[in-house]
Amino acid sequence: PGQFRLLLLDPAFLGDPFAGLMHLADYDRRVVSGRIWSEPRAIDEQLARLQEQLETVIQAFLRDRFATLREYNRSAGEVAEPYRLVVLTDYPDSLPESAQHRLHAIATNAARCGVTLLLLHPDRTVTGTADEDLLSPVAVTGKLAPPLLVWGDDGSEALPPVELEAEPPPDVFSRLVHRVGSLAAEAGRVEVPMERIVPEPSQWWQASAAEGLAVPLGVVGAHAVQELQLGQGTAQHVLVAGRTGSGKSNLLHVLITSAALKYSPGELLLYLIDFKKGVEFKAYATHDLPHACVVAIESEREFGLSVLQQLDREMQRRGELFRAAGVQDLPSYRRARPEEPLPRILLIVDEFQEFFVEDDQIAQQAALLLDRLVRQGRAFGMHALLGSQTLSGAYALARSTVSQMGVRIALQCSEGDAHLILSEDNPAARLLSRPGEAIYNDANGLVEGNRRFQIAWLPGPKRDVYLEKVRELSRRHGLTRPSPMLVFEGNVPADLDRNNLLAELLDRPWDTSEAASGIRLWIGESVALPRPVACPLEPRAGANLLVVGQDPGGAAGVLAASIISAAAQRPPGNDANALRVYVVDESTPERMQHVLWQQLAQSLPHEINLVPRGTADELITRLAAQLDAESKPDTFTLLVLYDAARLRSLRANEDLFGFGEEDERSRVDRAFRRICEDGPESGIHVLVWCDTATNVQRVLGRTGTREFGLRVVFQMSANDSTSLIDSPAAAKLGVHRALFYDEDRGELEKFRPYAVPGIEQIERLARRIRNRFAAP
Repeated sequence: PGQFRLLLLDPAFLGDPFAGLMHLADYDRRVVSGRIWSEPRAIDEQLARLQEQLETVIQAFLRDRFATLREYNRSAGEVAEPYRLVVLTDYPDSLPESAQHRLHAIATNAARCGVTLLLLHPDRTVTGTADEDLLSPVAVTGKLAPPLLVWGDDGSEALPPVELEAEPPPDVFSRLVHRVGSLAAEAGRVEVPMERIVPEPSQWWQASAAEGLAVPLGVVGAHAVQELQLGQGTAQHVLVAGRTGSGKSNLLHVLITSAALKYSPGELLLYLIDFKKGVEFKAYATHDLPHACVVAIESEREFGLSVLQQLDREMQRRGELFRAAGVQDLPSYRRARPEEPLPRILLIVDEFQEFFVEDDQIAQQAALLLDRLVRQGRAFGMHALLGSQTLSGAYALARSTVSQMGVRIALQCSEGDAHLILSEDNPAARLLSRPGEAIYNDANGLVEGNRRFQIAWLPGPKRDVYLEKVRELSRRHGLTRPSPMLVFEGNVPADLDRNNLLAELLDRPWDTSEAASGIRLWIGESVALPRPVACPLEPRAGANLLVVGQDPGGAAGVLAASIISAAAQRPPGNDANALRVYVVDESTPERMQHVLWQQLAQSLPHEINLVPRGTADELITRLAAQLDAESKPDTFTLLVLYDAARLRSLRANEDLFGFGEEDERSRVDRAFRRICEDGPESGIHVLVWCDTATNVQRVLGRTGTREFGLRVVFQMSANDSTSLIDSPAAAKLGVHRALFYDEDRGELEKFRPYAVPGIEQIERLARRIRNRFAAP
């Protein structure tokens, strides 16, 4: 099942007699080779493809081991080659000369390679032509005399006439074709079990990578295993191309899992970056793959660049080690210093072209670092695998870098990409017909380096089983990581629990000397190498935080993390070092954020005041009064305004009716501006969230906005972004992304905001904060 291909060549009738068979293409286009071909040039091209297929069958599969394709298929199992039926009308008059020679070469080898030719020569005798003389040794001729097919006088006259079946009624024919099509689609999937290529458990972690890597990927023919071999000659780096659905992601999983089973972390380390909008590499973080130093899921260009910079530093470090040992490359170093393990490094970047989607500094630096890695990495045991759905277009790696990548793996792809990944005169990738089928080429894409193979199939549950076995190996060997795995999960918000700076702070007791400096509000995680992004609140003008964007949850996460950060750095109580927080939330009571503020107030040991709705004016007036020279604030104070656009008393510029109301609003508005202007130098800082830039202008005005030198912006229009941070960059932000702008320092940084903390997380952090400030 699934091992049949039909090639219809009909220059005489433009496909009309066979049109009903095209229903098969609705289920699986491979069954009918895509369409019925009638144009001479297209027929010549199809015959050329068929000739290439036969060359592959003879040279790669049959060789001198199997007499026929039938014998080969009995041994091949899942990777059996399909049998082919070629139907050609109007033979030979419609064929160009080149096609006639191809047809002769095909016919000569057809029987051995599982190909049957049916050549139709209508309305005239078929004997006595030069073309027939070429085919007569390998063909039999017959004449249609309905209802019989009578064999000719070429030696086949001993065969009895064939009584032809009547053509089925249209409804029966259609039903048969649709049924066959649906069954062919179900049966056409080829899956080579992973067990066929992985080493025996007794061999796990036993291989040495001192001289190079040899990682099983799939099978070639009936018995041979195709390995990815790196570290010898020009085979140092890998380029992989395959369109959606070709099996590229499965190839990467097979490669990573096979390598993790064969080599120990002391022999091989992995850096995994996925720019694709998915979670392909998440399993390696979930199962804590000991080989993985970096796992990036739905990564950002900035993070990818930081990984390249880290590898560049590692290359320099290894260069210093080699000079000290007086050696030139990794194998020599391993022989000279066997007691100092220095593993090979494999960088895997899926959809690497994302580095170059913009002509900016990131693209320029990435191109430079990748070029340096592929040119110099060989000596230091550092290899790169770059994968992409397409290599064409403007966003591509420099050809000079591509030329240094000696190993190419081509899956199903467009003809243009087939030439780009291999070479201009190597179209072999166009013959790939099923997912998981690939061309392995370790000769810089030259034709003579082609080797067609089938990638092993590794479904998610089975991969998880293997990864658990790898983790068990790690525990059995007592391995500990020299440094923690760096995990970037771009598809989810950042997690405050992964803030190592906050964790270190909470592990040490409070020291009053810490109050001499300002505090840092940790608001998220950088999209470069993971590190907390800090918003500094210092006793200087403009040290107020403005959050803008139509993401209520994201804004709540930033403000909640800010309150927790402040609570970890200032003690509870009433002295000058203590922290006091006022939260003004005028949004509707059913919003989840009200529960968040209540949980913070109940759990933290500090004074967290939740200002009742409608009483914010009184609080603002009172805080402004504390700024008088005679009455300096006695604590470090945060005034948090959530959904500030609802505070109508701050909109001093609106046209209002009623003189008393206008005077009152003006008074509150002036008090608020006094707090924003003079509060930071006296220990009062304002944290505001507005949903739009328009509402920012309504609440703060142009002059008031200047008092907020610290700004967080979520996705918004380019114009609004420019007005707030002097850059249109916020227009390109996606989900779980924001920009932090420090006007005083002139810094702009992309980051992932912290998620809204859950109840258990708040209580856990509150306990650690309480312990930090407990009396000794």
